[in-house]
Amino acid sequence: MRWWALKLSIIIVVIFLVQTFVPFFEEQFILDSVLVAERPWTLLTAVFLHGGFQHLFYNVFALLFFGLILEKVIDSRRLLIVFFVSGLVASVAAALFYSASLGASGAIFGIIGTLAILRPRMVVYVGFIPLPMIVATALWAAGDIFGLFYPSQIANAAHLGGLFVGTIYGLHLRNRFGEKRGMRRNSVEIGESDFRRWEDRWLRF
Repeated sequence: MRWWALKLSIIIVVIFLVQTFVPFFEEQFILDSVLVAERPWTLLTAVFLHGGFQHLFYNVFALLFFGLILEKVIDSRRLLIVFFVSGLVASVAAALFYSASLGASGAIFGIIGTLAILRPRMVVYVGFIPLPMIVATALWAAGDIFGLFYPSQIANAAHLGGLFVGTIYGLHLRNRFGEKRGMRRNSVEIGESDFRRWEDRWLRF
C-alpha cells in the first residue's frame, strides 16, 4: 500500500492553495462546457479544483475515508485507475448537464461504487443508523437520480457518472477482491453532522 489516497488529498490541498492565491489560475483549469472542446485538459484538471474551503474539506475527508479503505483492498495502482477514470467520466457527464463544474466528488463516487461492490456488507454508521455499504450507496444514487429532475445545486450527473464507472470496475474485480463467505464485517462510524455537510458539498457547479 503506497498511500495514494493520502497523496491525492495532499495534491488537492496544494492545488487549492494555488487556486486561492494565484490570480486567474482557476479560470484556466475549471471545466467550462462551452470551451471543453478547446480545452479538453479541463475534464481532468477540474477534478482537482474546489469552490471553497468547506467544499475542499469534505471532499478530502471522503477521499481519505473511502479511498484508504479501498486502496487497502485493491492496491494503489487500481485505486488510481478508478479515481482518474471515474473523475474523467464524471466530468464528461457534468459537461453535458451543467455550464461549469469543479471538484473531486465524481472521482470519489467512483471509489464509493467500487467499494460498495467489493465490501457490500461493510457497515457505515450514519449518525446512529447502521447501513451496509451497498444500501448506503443505493440511497445516494437514488438521491442523485432525484436531483437530475429537481436541481439541488449539486452536480448529480457527475456523481452518477463516477458511480457507474466505479460499479463496473468493482464487478470486474469482484472475483479477485470481493468478500468471501465468513469474512468479518467491517464497521465504520461517520458522524451524522459531518456526513450531511459532506453530502451537501459533493460537487458544486
